Order: sequence, then C-alpha cells, then structure tokens
Amino acid sequence: MDRKIIIRIVGVTCLALATFHLYAAGVKIFPPLQQRSMHYGLALVIIFLTYPLITKKDGDNMERQEEGRIPIIISFLLALLSIWVTGYVFLNHISLLTAISNPSTMTIVIGAIMIILTLEATRRTLGWALPIISGIFIIYALLGNKLPLLFAHTGYSFADVVSKVGMSNVGIFGQPLGVSATYIILYVIFGSLLAASGAGKLFIDLSMAAVGRYRGGAAKVSIVSSALSGTISGNPVSNVVTTGVLTIPLMKKQGYKSEYAGAVETISSTGGIILPPIMGAVAFLIADFLQVEYAEVAFAAIIPAILYFVAVFIMVDLNAARLETSSGLKREENVYNVKELLLTKGHLLIPIFVLVYFLLVERNTPIYSAFWAIISIPLVCLIRKETRMSIRKIVESLQEGVKLSLMVVSACACAGIVIGVIDMTGIGLRFAGILTDLAGGSLFLLLVLTMVSSIILGMGLPPVAAYLVLAIVVGPALIEFGVTPMAAHMFIFYYGCLSVITPPVAVAAFAASSLAKSNPNKTALIALRLGLTAFIVPFLFVYGPELLMDGSTMEIALACVSALVGVFALSVALEGYLISEINIYTRVIMFLAALLLMSVGMLTDIIGALIVTLITAIEFKKHGEIRKVGIKTTKVS
Repeated sequence: MDRKIIIRIVGVTCLALATFHLYAAGVKIFPPLQQRSMHYGLALVIIFLTYPLITKKDGDNMERQEEGRIPIIISFLLALLSIWVTGYVFLNHISLLTAISNPSTMTIVIGAIMIILTLEATRRTLGWALPIISGIFIIYALLGNKLPLLFAHTGYSFADVVSKVGMSNVGIFGQPLGVSATYIILYVIFGSLLAASGAGKLFIDLSMAAVGRYRGGAAKVSIVSSALSGTISGNPVSNVVTTGVLTIPLMKKQGYKSEYAGAVETISSTGGIILPPIMGAVAFLIADFLQVEYAEVAFAAIIPAILYFVAVFIMVDLNAARLETSSGLKREENVYNVKELLLTKGHLLIPIFVLVYFLLVERNTPIYSAFWAIISIPLVCLIRKETRMSIRKIVESLQEGVKLSLMVVSACACAGIVIGVIDMTGIGLRFAGILTDLAGGSLFLLLVLTMVSSIILGMGLPPVAAYLVLAIVVGPALIEFGVTPMAAHMFIFYYGCLSVITPPVAVAAFAASSLAKSNPNKTALIALRLGLTAFIVPFLFVYGPELLMDGSTMEIALACVSALVGVFALSVALEGYLISEINIYTRVIMFLAALLLMSVGMLTDIIGALIVTLITAIEFKKHGEIRKVGIKTTKVS
C-alpha cells in the first residue's frame, strides 16, 4: 500500500479521535465502555499505521523504520482487526457487562485478540518492558494455582482470564484506559494546541526575561521554562524533547558541559510533572482514587514542588558561581523584557487561567474544564493578528495532540492487563502484605522498600501509567501501615516520576543526552545528583504531613521554613560550594545539618539551623578576609 495513503488515513483518524473526545467532553456523555472502545479502537489504528512492525538502529543510535511491503500489509491488517474487535465492544457495550461472567465463544475469541493487539501496540510504542511484565501477569493468572502457597491463587480457566482481562471494565477497558479516554487525551490536546499557539515559546522567552541575565542564566531558563511546560505536557521525555531543543544549545553556548546541560533539562522537565495545577493529569487520578476534590490534591502538591525546584535552582546557582570564577562562565546578554512580552503575547496565557478558573473557582469536572480551555485557545489567538491560528494549524495541532497521547494510551491499556490480573487473583493485597512483613514494623524500612518498588515498577512507563500500577500494587501497603492516604499516593507518585532519571532505565536523561550529544550515563548520574532532594522530600511529607498542607497555618509555615533551610544546606553539601569552595569536613557537617532540619522535631530544627547559620557566617568571614588580602596584595604590587 502507498505510504501517502496511509499518512492520509492516519491524519483523518487522528482528527476523528480528537473531534470525538471534544464532543464527548462538552456536548454528549457516552457510557464508559462505549467511550473507551471508541477511544482505544481509533488509537490502535493510528498506532499500527504509524509505528513500524520492525525497527532497526542506524549509526547514530536513532531508530529508523524498516520499510517493506509485508510489514506494511501486516500493520494494515492489525488496524482492520482493531476496528472489528473494538467495534464489537462499542456496539455490545451493555450486554458485555453481564456476559463476562458467562462468556460466549465470540467473547473469548475477541478477548484473546484484544490482549494480543494490546501487547503488540505497547511493544511498538514503548518497547518490550511493559508487554513482558503484562505477559508474566497473564501466565500467573493461568498457572498461579501451581505456585507456592505465598503466591498461589485458586486458579482460573483460559476463558475466564481472556474474557475478564481482555473485555471487562476491570481489565484492558478498565480504569487506566478510562483515564486515558477522559482526562489524559484532552490535556495532551490542550498542551499541543497551546504550544502551537506560541505559548510554549512564550514560556521560554518569559523565563529568559526573568532569570536569563543572572549567573547561570541559561540553566535557570531551562528550569523555569521546563517547569511551566512540563505541568501541561504530562510526560518528562516529551518535555525534554520539546524544550530541550532550545534550552540545551543555549546552556552549551553559555559554557556548560554537554552532560550538565542535558542533566539540568532532565531534572527540570521531570519536576514539571509534580508541579500544580495539572501535574500531567495525575492530580485528577489521585483525586479520583482518594475520592477528594481536585483542589485538595493540587494544594497538597504545592510545597513539595517548591522544595524540589528551590533545591535545583540553588544547586545550579552555586555551580554557576563556581564556573564564573574558575572557567569564566558567560552571562547571557540578549534577554527579553517581561513587560514587553506580556503586552505583545501575554494573551496566550489566558487559556491556562481559563482552565484554572473552571477547575478551582467554578469547581467543574476536569473533563469539562479541559474542553473550555481547549476551545479558548484559538479564540484567544484572534486578539492579535500575528498570533491567529489558521484552520490548517488548528487541525494539525489536534492531530499532533492525538499522536503525542498514543504512548500513554497503549501504556494504560497494557497496565489494565496487570490491574485486571491483580483484581482477579488478589496478588496486590498479598504484595502489600509482603512489603509490610519485610519492613518488620519499621515505617522507615517500609518507605525505603516502597521507594525501590516504585522506581523499579515505574521504569520506562509514562507517569500516568506508572502511578496507576503503583496505586494498585504498592499504595495499599503504606495505607495499611497507617500513612495518610494523601501522603501514600503522593509518595508513590513522586518515585514513579523519578524513575525516568534513575539509572539504568533513565529514559528522560537518555532523551536529553541525545540532544546534548553527551554520555547518557554521565548525564543520568548528574541529573540524579541534582534531583537528590526530590528523593528525600517524599519521606518528609510522610513524617511531617504539614508539608502537604495538613495542619495549622503556624505548623505549615514552620515546616516550610525548616525544609527550605534544610534544602539549602543539602544543596551546599552536594555542590561543595557556598561563597567559595568548601572542604570535605564542612560538606559533611552541612549534610548532617540538612538531615536534622528535614527530620520532624523542634529541637532538631533548632540545632540544624544553628549549624547552618554558624557555617555560613564563618564562610562569609573567611571570604571577606580573602578579599582583603587580595586587595592589599594588589596595592603592594
């Protein structure tokens, strides 16, 4: 088949899927199974016609499509098969709700095909990791009754497994795909349209105007712009690729090494996912899981996100101070004017305020809020002639938004397989019990085990899919131990996100290294050091829920001050620089002071604050004496 025809089919299908979701969000509500089947069917068609059956690596370590008549024919047949099976679900969505308990031959056949299509679609979009994990769970559902008692279940037939996992609303068509078909695709489309309107470039320009002229300005521009873009894009990797194209060359031009430039972009883009208001749509999932209002989740996430970015900002600033004195780091001179930018392009930010208004003031659903935010973008662009969007540009942006969501769609469907098996066999509660038993009554040890489990299970997954799996498998262990539900879900969400910067599968760091032309492992390790505070913050809000806005105003204020001073001390200890280079002994003392400040307790906070104050005063005095000596020496000479 001619490749041009396939491209046209993909374009029309993308537009149809975007239109369907806008219609479902703002005009007519569809039954869950019907909406999910339409969403997934069209997405599968696009995946099979866009992502190749076989890929090969070229000399630049970049994937290239393996063209050929047979692979294209196979992909086209899989697309047709996807229309048939999802169309069957769409037309029979009511009868299927009861037919799963006593499945017909047709239900079993379509369920099996659906599982195969899901595994193949996920392999094409995300690689082998998640399909292998899902395959192991399916084997466990079929053969788990033969395992030792600790892991065994009562046993299920092939018909039970394929019908419940492949066709029911607790399997592939379960909550993860439901989230993809409601929240996620709308917010990805919103981000795509917003970027096409020029708001993405405006984020970078405003960041340049705000911090570009200061030391380490290019790195700080990366932090601010990636934070703003990341909260909307919802995916650290796509955020790295989008903003990193501009910020990484800017950092290298200013004098930063390639590995450091890639690491700053990696850690900044990752942090965007934990930054309110949108948090990559995960905020809505947490609210859904905990049955609380979205605003409660957004407010709970504010302080941890601030601590994250303050730590990165301080470390980048200290590193820039060192480079300015040692290697002559350049300062950016061509910076923008904030007032001028807001006067000429500030209207492009209105859709974000529309979204926040509908979410927090009107208290509308996230779906309805996203609908009006999307509609507002082309309307707002009409305000100025130079920002107006043509019909073609709007259509292309809608198509691009759908394409950007494909990885999440396949990941959510594949995660549905895992969650479906967990629901059938009860292994999730058993896993929670295993973690609790291994912890031996120690909350700290349980948190460490949960952290490791979350990072491992989240590797290679988009944040949404990672959170969904972790919320089912790992989250119950923390709640059972007595951790507040909000703290427990925020804990696993953080570490699920941080898996993208954690070697050996640091996908965000690897994406940044390809742009920076740097060593990917070195880039990942530097990003890990810059983000070390992020690995500590979740422990802080579990032990001190005041950091999640849970407490009186005074308690929250004291916890914030203590944590901020602790973050400063930790940053100084990790960078080894304050006013000038500090020795290893001072770094160790500052690190211990940081731990004291970050622990819960008034006494430890006071001791830690005194240590930080004393060391800072000594370093300032020492630096002042060095400067005096330098001045006298200059006069004598």
